Amino acid sequence: MSFLPGKNILLGISGGIAAYKSAELVRLLRKQGANVRVCMTASARQFITPLTMQALSGNPVHTELLDPAAEAGMGHIELARWADYILIAPATANTLAKLTWGLADDLLGTVCLASKARLAVAPAMNQQMWKNPATQHNIRTLVERGVNVFGPAEGEQACGDTGPGRMLEPAELLRKLEECCATSTLLQGKRVLITAGPTREPLDPVRFLTNRSSGKMGYAVALAAAKMGAEVMLVSGHVALECPPGVNRVITESAADMLVATQEYARQADLFVATAAVADYTPVDVADRKIKKNSATFHLEMKRTTDILATIKQTHPQLFTVGFAAETHDLMTYARGKLERKGIDMIAANSVANGKAFDQPTNALEVVWLDGHRSFPEMDKQRLAEELMKLVVVQYNKRKQANDKH
Repeated sequence: MSFLPGKNILLGISGGIAAYKSAELVRLLRKQGANVRVCMTASARQFITPLTMQALSGNPVHTELLDPAAEAGMGHIELARWADYILIAPATANTLAKLTWGLADDLLGTVCLASKARLAVAPAMNQQMWKNPATQHNIRTLVERGVNVFGPAEGEQACGDTGPGRMLEPAELLRKLEECCATSTLLQGKRVLITAGPTREPLDPVRFLTNRSSGKMGYAVALAAAKMGAEVMLVSGHVALECPPGVNRVITESAADMLVATQEYARQADLFVATAAVADYTPVDVADRKIKKNSATFHLEMKRTTDILATIKQTHPQLFTVGFAAETHDLMTYARGKLERKGIDMIAANSVANGKAFDQPTNALEVVWLDGHRSFPEMDKQRLAEELMKLVVVQYNKRKQANDKH
């Protein structure tokens, strides 16, 4: 099922050799039922003609900022309001810099500033330009603002270099755009708070204790909630994962740090899904200097960390709360025990025996609530997350209806 039919997609094209791929991208977008308009910079028109893009999109191509023929000279505002999603492909180093600084010296930059539409960029440039600290700074800034970055890919470039900087192929850009547009209304208007990944408990300035959680399941849950129309806040430990499209993220270090951030965002949340692998214990004392290898043995005194899941539920009893339990044995026994002991609404338990789940692309879940239970067999984590969130929505709505009656 495609999520693009009926969507208004504004394709921005800036001046790079990869502009030739944009023609195929327009064709694929229209094939999926999207309404496509094209905005081209002056440099882009040196690589591919507006006539080509007009023929493929079925709409006039937008090129000039001050066009008297476009809605009494305010065409950029009309275009900004029209778009559901803006994708700039290719996005050159110059275009990324202008977006970062908010420049509005051409039509494309002005539309991006004036639009509430979600924005994505598909970088395309020489590999050294991509690696340049200035470009990397710009990319980090755009990501922090919620801009989706698609790519770049690695490979041979038109200049003869080999490395990162190639624009993703049109089919891959289509897939990523579909993922970003794949929203439903199941959680429209709801705020969902999610914790994910491992915590790091410091030993000294260079060492810490952590666990094997990759954060993949939690990030999949965050994306699934965003697809359902929720406003998602992801409180994450350090992971090697990009922030999912449509999700706001904050990175935390220790269990104590994650607790503080979770408490802050829980005040406005409607649902809380705690997938993070939070440390149960943390060192009593943290050395202010690197611990040296001075003896044959090393003894470490630990103290319990504050239970984030139980604390949030106690502080916000009205908050619909879903916990996660990773167990090596007696899965259902421990899951039901945690459900009752922590007073939460649901718990999703998974086995991590024999290397299962952690840092793997698949997972299986046993989901338990007060008067019910459902098993999800092993499947891709993203698909599993979407199935889980559908079940969460059902149980959330049931509780809400019951509360409304009283």
